[in-house]
Amino acid sequence: MNGDMNHGISGRTASEIADSLRGLVERGMLRPGDPLPPVRTLAESLGVNRNTTVAAYRQLTQAGVVVTRGRGGTRVAHRSPVAQEGFAADTVLRDVGTGNPDPDLIPDPSKALQSMAGRPVLYGEPVIDPDLESWARSWMQDDLGSAGPMRLTITSGAADAVERLLAQSLTRDDAVALEDPCFLASIHTVRLGGYRPVPVPVDDEGMTVAGLRDALEQGIRAVVCTPRAQNPTGASLSAQRAAELRDVLADHPYVLVIEDDHFSLLSQRPFHSLIGPEHRRWALIRSVSKFLGPDMCLAVTASDPDTAERLAMRLTPGTTWVSHLLQRLTLALVTDPGVVAAIDRAGARYAARNAAFARRLTARGIAAEPGDGLNLWVALPVTARTVTDRLMRRGWLARSGDEFLVADAAPSDRLRLTVHDLDDDDAEQLADDIAAAVDALRERLAPGQVG
Repeated sequence: MNGDMNHGISGRTASEIADSLRGLVERGMLRPGDPLPPVRTLAESLGVNRNTTVAAYRQLTQAGVVVTRGRGGTRVAHRSPVAQEGFAADTVLRDVGTGNPDPDLIPDPSKALQSMAGRPVLYGEPVIDPDLESWARSWMQDDLGSAGPMRLTITSGAADAVERLLAQSLTRDDAVALEDPCFLASIHTVRLGGYRPVPVPVDDEGMTVAGLRDALEQGIRAVVCTPRAQNPTGASLSAQRAAELRDVLADHPYVLVIEDDHFSLLSQRPFHSLIGPEHRRWALIRSVSKFLGPDMCLAVTASDPDTAERLAMRLTPGTTWVSHLLQRLTLALVTDPGVVAAIDRAGARYAARNAAFARRLTARGIAAEPGDGLNLWVALPVTARTVTDRLMRRGWLARSGDEFLVADAAPSDRLRLTVHDLDDDDAEQLADDIAAAVDALRERLAPGQVG
């Protein structure tokens, strides 16, 4: 980088320096791959403390503007596509990594749409449809009986709720605990918001106690947790684990606890909460997208009154409140006995298809245990990305676990598979192809190198 470009960086605080560098990138004066000054050099040229430039670079790293490569220094990041849920675009491969619900199991809204009527909703009116609020209060209160007073808010889906909850509570560079591996939308929300993700390992019973305790010691201001059907692992909190996590959080009542119960009505597991009766800052989010369809962009958030008040300020009528037509449609569907029965059948269908595929893999020498949720999280005896590469040659597009990791780690040995919509013949073929890929890679590795 030449001297002129170095002199273009200005600021006295970390935020000012970060904004200055971001402006150079946006104006094209710094391009992808360009090196940035070492932190000590930049600090001396600006007359600030070295820690200030470290913090500025960290903010830009969190936002994906720059990348740090150890001795290779810090450089402007290449704007490569980030992993997203859903179907992969422009591929002829059979996609078994979508994370989508089965369209055949999503209720048909036609009947409910025909019955919808009512007067228009005008600016200044309540943001929540009264009838939907009554139904949702019962739905949420059943699982939050031990929590303190609650208020309800309606948002445009779970990701929207998480983003708004963090934004009304945190400032840039605040630390947020995320499950590791983690739901892609949560990773993106935290990084793009400029917050500092702190990974908390997940095991078969959900978020680990030691991991949460360590995150609290690192000064987290919020924690995002999936109490059941964790994506991608399928893990659900056990009653004992939830109690242990509540005990850890008891000494930190003002850390914002966000529970994303995304699978809710489809889940085959009981709900156990991190939120204790004395916790002061909390929110439970339940979206309808998994059982009513991704296009039904609506989520119910129950939270403590203070958090609800802050959230409501970001959902003012006339700006970003959720359509009452969508609210009424949601209510019509979730109170229809036929739709409720269909949702129950869908949850059982997902569980049965995932369990059947796990048995197929186990029969081929790849031990697999189905969790809860739409996907399977499969442990392999070899690196997952080498298996996905071989599956592509056989016509399959699968996701390796690397995309879901929060912490820098060794290559993942996990596959996340969405197989519930495969018929038996396709499921047999995919299981055969996974086993063949694993066997071929095992043969190439010398003893002691498998893993």
